Amino acid sequence: MAKKLLGLVAMAAFALTATSAFADKLADVQARGFLQCGVTEGVAGFSQPDANNEWSGIDVDFCRAVASAIFNDPKAVRFTPTTSTNRWQTLTSGEVDVLARTSTWTMSRDTDLGVKFVGTIFYDGQGFLVKKAAGIKSALELSGASLCIEQGTTTELNAADYFAANKLEYTPVTFVGQDEVLKAFEDGRCDAMTSDSSQLAANRSEFANPADYDILPEIISKEPLAALVAQGDDKWFNVVRWTYFALLDAEELGVTQSNVDEMVGSDNPEIKRLLGVEGDFGTPMGLTKDWALQIIKGVGNYGEMYDRNVGPATPIGLARGLNALWKDGGIQYAPPIR
Repeated sequence: MAKKLLGLVAMAAFALTATSAFADKLADVQARGFLQCGVTEGVAGFSQPDANNEWSGIDVDFCRAVASAIFNDPKAVRFTPTTSTNRWQTLTSGEVDVLARTSTWTMSRDTDLGVKFVGTIFYDGQGFLVKKAAGIKSALELSGASLCIEQGTTTELNAADYFAANKLEYTPVTFVGQDEVLKAFEDGRCDAMTSDSSQLAANRSEFANPADYDILPEIISKEPLAALVAQGDDKWFNVVRWTYFALLDAEELGVTQSNVDEMVGSDNPEIKRLLGVEGDFGTPMGLTKDWALQIIKGVGNYGEMYDRNVGPATPIGLARGLNALWKDGGIQYAPPIR
């Protein structure tokens, strides 16, 4: 019995040590001095480098928000391009700390891959892009069409479901990367391409003549595009999740990048808690009490991120729709900071 007890104690001690060693992502990031963020290989409005390898997009801004919470510096982040097939391994192996890569939150991914979804940065749905000259007005007219699709994505599965449900024949033409999908479509190797509607809008905005292409009206799926972290570190999960919530709370409370210093003097208790004037909600996460103030200084609130990257005034031109705050008819909603 004594040997058995000692064995159990040893096993428990080993498990505790292993868990402690694994669950220290925040300390690792702080010691390194920057956040490593996994992004796409280039999708306008979401994550895309320019000629100087400067990244921009709503997913990029989210990563900068996490860096602001940790380092008070939105530039304390580096970006790792990932593909649809290697993104999960890149995250779970520790090569990146956060994955913000237009990744759809699904049950199998949430339960099978060793990852945890943090929050939905963009509520989307899958659609179809066609050349206007083809005269196609509905996805139901795509029977017999060839379809350009990226491999290893929910896009591929959703297309199969849609065509089967509507008893339509189609020929999938698959590629490893989205750039290859886009080029094949432009070159006429398929009649249509399918992806998240936001990505189709981003792709169309970069064509020489965007008006020559139509996004068909049908939305065939739910695509909550979310940021995620590896499982095994609840403290790190909380840092990233509450960064997302703080962005939403800031917009709801009217706190912006330009007025945040003024708002420190607000009499509103919710704003006081958000900005660290009243209470200390940062220390339990391993952050400073003004963690959310630093996020807003670094990137603004969620609405500002949306508007400058994918909003109506950008070439992508996406209305807020479901991505509006709950009080404005959308479904973006954050728990209170208190």
